[in-house]
Amino acid sequence: IRIVGRAKDIIIRGGENVPVVEIENILYRHPAVRDAAIVGMPDQRLGERICAFVAPRPGEEFSFEAMADFLAEQKMAQQYFPERLELIDDMPRNATGKIQKFVLRERAAALAQEELPNRKRRTG
Repeated sequence: IRIVGRAKDIIIRGGENVPVVEIENILYRHPAVRDAAIVGMPDQRLGERICAFVAPRPGEEFSFEAMADFLAEQKMAQQYFPERLELIDDMPRNATGKIQKFVLRERAAALAQEELPNRKRRTG
């Protein structure tokens, strides 16, 4: 069986289902966030970790700390906080404008291979 599409919008982290859309909707409320997408990042211990890809609004700054503070202010359960933030200029999109999460999952998998000690990094 191969799962594609909406069913893959659930991250299973340490046996717990993480509500991806709920996290994305909260991130979209942040004034510095233009686009946001949450994907699973492979992890040997937990199965998957939560990786946030965010495209900030022009001229705005966004950081891992700002994200965590905002999620806490919005009363998001701490176990749903992303463990990694990747800032990108633009989200990969298909011809109809939908975010191509499979591309972001591939990037997250590559990042998991690198496993940098710093969980925030700017990519293009």
